[in-house]
Amino acid sequence: MARPFKTQRDPQATPRRPKTDFKKIEVDENAPPAPTQRLHKLLALAGLGSRRDMEELIASGRVTVNGQPATVGQGVSEHDVVRLDSRPLKLPFEAELPQVLIYHKPEGEIVSQDDPEGRASVFDKLPKVKHGKWIAIGRLDMNTSGLLIFTTSGELANHFMHPRYEVEREYAVRIFGELTEGQMLQLTQGIELEDGPANFDSIRPQGGEGANHWYQVILREGRNREVRRLFEAFQLPVSRLMRVRFGPVNLPPRVKRGTMLKLEQKEVVGLLEWAGLPVPKAPLRQLTQREKDKATSVFVPKVRKQRISALDRLPRDAAEDGRSNYRGNQAPNSVTKKPASNTSKPRKPANRRVRQTSDLTPSKMQHKSDRNRGRG
Repeated sequence: MARPFKTQRDPQATPRRPKTDFKKIEVDENAPPAPTQRLHKLLALAGLGSRRDMEELIASGRVTVNGQPATVGQGVSEHDVVRLDSRPLKLPFEAELPQVLIYHKPEGEIVSQDDPEGRASVFDKLPKVKHGKWIAIGRLDMNTSGLLIFTTSGELANHFMHPRYEVEREYAVRIFGELTEGQMLQLTQGIELEDGPANFDSIRPQGGEGANHWYQVILREGRNREVRRLFEAFQLPVSRLMRVRFGPVNLPPRVKRGTMLKLEQKEVVGLLEWAGLPVPKAPLRQLTQREKDKATSVFVPKVRKQRISALDRLPRDAAEDGRSNYRGNQAPNSVTKKPASNTSKPRKPANRRVRQTSDLTPSKMQHKSDRNRGRG
């Protein structure tokens, strides 16, 4: 026999349990208000994006505070309920130590999370994080390799990328040709580009072989293809471009192309102090020996999301037809599909060749004539 469900009883109606008098918590009106912080700043600290991105997110109306649409520049405290798309958020009112990754980006990968062409992205290789998301500090175009930094702190990313901080970016450039002294001087003084004047802070020749020459350049802004356009102004195309330093972070020699390295806690604290951001007051977490070895070792990232081609998105029959046409060097429009077989109609017998007398050997013909005489 199944055990019946227990019915919930009212504790006030039970004589064995005395009635409890609940008292409301009295709010002291003279108490100082809880300290507030800017909402977009807390959202950036939570790793949801940069400050500018969070301001746009708040302006879109997707963020609410205590059930009311949030406004840009609004202050919130620990007692406020903040939601993003009706999902409650846990905001870091106390500073937490962010994570920082160094990646040696190879050519052929884009720095974007959404690509309609389905090309390989650096975000496909990043390890998962429990809270927040990875933010790419600066961008590198598809044909540029070198240092790429990821962090879970929007504040730290903003300090690296915002033009007012003028953080140095150092590149190693190989061009087809050679600059003259006058051209190098002009590149440091400034050249007028389509989107305004631009210049290098410094440029130093690093030698080369044949028609290719290497140069070390430093600039303090990150406009689209700025380094390439500065050299192309003198009809000198860039054959290879590699970022080797971004602010205080250098690309370590042991981090080879396509590998990653996670910065240690002390190194992250040094970056926060360099950026003038608050450092967590809590002591650093003690790592085990395995975690220490893992944190200081270079690793090859694994692709988490497999990108499929347009041919693989087709149904199986269509994909097979497409592959067969590709192998046979035929146009896709010339494909003739086989008609579907109809099981209701009887199948026609195959055409068979009738045996002729000419097919018989002399011995078989004599045997056949003897057999016919016996029947007569």
